[in-house]
Amino acid sequence: MSMTRISRAFSMTLLALPLVAGRLTGQVTLPSDNTAYGTTAAEFLLLGASARGAALGGAYAALSTDISALYYNPAGVAQLDHAGAMVSSYRYVADTRYTWAGVAFPVSGGARSFGFQLGNFGFSNQPVYTVDQPDGTGGTYSVAETFAGATYAQNFSDRFSAGFTGKIVSDKLGEATGSAFALDFGTSFHANTGGRPIRASFVIQNLGSTLKHNGVPLDVTATRPPVPGQVDVPQEAQPASLKTKDWTLPVMFRVGVALDALNNQQARVTLLSEFNQPNNNKAGFEFGGEVALSDIGKSGFFVAGRGSWNFQPANNLDVGNQAGFATALSGKESRQGLAAGFGVGYRKSAFGLGFDYAWRSLGVLGGTNFLSFALNW
Repeated sequence: MSMTRISRAFSMTLLALPLVAGRLTGQVTLPSDNTAYGTTAAEFLLLGASARGAALGGAYAALSTDISALYYNPAGVAQLDHAGAMVSSYRYVADTRYTWAGVAFPVSGGARSFGFQLGNFGFSNQPVYTVDQPDGTGGTYSVAETFAGATYAQNFSDRFSAGFTGKIVSDKLGEATGSAFALDFGTSFHANTGGRPIRASFVIQNLGSTLKHNGVPLDVTATRPPVPGQVDVPQEAQPASLKTKDWTLPVMFRVGVALDALNNQQARVTLLSEFNQPNNNKAGFEFGGEVALSDIGKSGFFVAGRGSWNFQPANNLDVGNQAGFATALSGKESRQGLAAGFGVGYRKSAFGLGFDYAWRSLGVLGGTNFLSFALNW
């Protein structure tokens, strides 16, 4: 076939596509919302790592250059000046608690860094209730969700760094357990615009395998059903295990930017914003700000104030009205996504101590408190 005929056939195909699409549109009904709500496990992976990060929301990924960068943006770890460690504690809803700890070390004159982190969420010693024993069986159960991660980050130039984290995820629900493997990847671009420092970040978190549970609670005894058309011969029950569904991890894609509206040796005002796209919710966004005073009176002490607001579409779903009944909630839902906090510390040369506090509103679930302690050497 000549090139002229091929070109003509290709052109006719392109012209026919709108006609075919028009006919299909009238025959096929596409879902208006295919968001995969409630389809992921190990949601504790999204609880954060530090009070500073909690106060600034997800937008903190662009600014993160301390130990908590192990969690928020691995690329930020490459910008550490000195080794350090951080421990954070987060009192969550329903008497649950989340704890995070990390340590990082710059090497090769600061050209690259590596670090380790550990996060745990859960509760313990809760009574077991059954249908036959509504007052309790006398036994207890615990939930412990844990991840451990190792991070490597490198400065590729004076303006660009990148890093990645490998994580092992363990999910223990009573006596049932599951595990998964995940990767985080992040980049950080830092430059100046109009004489003001600006940082941009690209981060993808929790990209990995699925999580599937097994254990004693899933062990059962079962009798094989009779084969149709054959004589029903009595059989003894045989040991078997229930098969659970594979759950994906909560993958999060983030793009953020942080601009220093004011930056000198003693004062800094930073504005932050971020777009995020999770795999189990619609796209959301955050914005926040931080005001910091450094080396107050040349004493080595510093103080910072922070605040942010994040919007996630699922937080505004009116489940009651959609189910056909009215709901009368308090004004707490209007505070959903708000966060604020402060930090104080001391820094002289390579040695530094820091304490951070954050309050975060969870709407009708109330407010939560996040505490962090940091040490640099």
